[in-house]
Amino acid sequence: MKTLTGLISSLTLLSLNVVGLSQVQAQTTGLIFNQNVPVSFSGTGCPSSNTIQGVLNGDTLSITFSALEAKASRPNVVSKSCNFRIGLNVPSGFNVQPIQLKYFVFKDVPRGGSGDASVKVVFPGEVVQPIENPNRTFMPGFSDTGIIIVDIKSRTINACSRAVNSVFGINSTLRANARNIPANQETQIRIDPIETTIGDVLFQIKFDFNPC
Repeated sequence: MKTLTGLISSLTLLSLNVVGLSQVQAQTTGLIFNQNVPVSFSGTGCPSSNTIQGVLNGDTLSITFSALEAKASRPNVVSKSCNFRIGLNVPSGFNVQPIQLKYFVFKDVPRGGSGDASVKVVFPGEVVQPIENPNRTFMPGFSDTGIIIVDIKSRTINACSRAVNSVFGINSTLRANARNIPANQETQIRIDPIETTIGDVLFQIKFDFNPC
């Protein structure tokens, strides 16, 4: 398990500040693209090396790292998780909230198996209730890939009068059940890259920025 411990320092609480500034600059110079954002992470499915990063591209935050995967052979049940926390400093003069989550799932579930993908957005400090269910359960016979786009509506951070520090997060868990599958087969559940132009992007979150 890879864990970046400790509080995110004040220098790392810059992510939405960059986005907020890009929204202001969009009026005259266009959006700022590909701004790296500090990400802390922990879980049994995270990479063993420090390869996870956040990249802001306009109003979209992309989380890049190698695939999160749960694989199980008979008679095992395997769960893998990776949870992310991104420090946010909302600049004064804005209301900010995440409005959409996107990820891409590969699943191969043999006869007698099952799989689950659970993804939760945390902002600010509480689990966001999605407009649609972001979680999926895969029954025997599924062997394909598909993109999952979930609209979400969270509590808005109000920074109209002063800047506000907060933390945005994603909790992700995959579960592969192989208790009763045929011998020499595997149940596989994996979050695959949505796109690869800036690295293997496994999650994308779109934010809404409204000037006060």
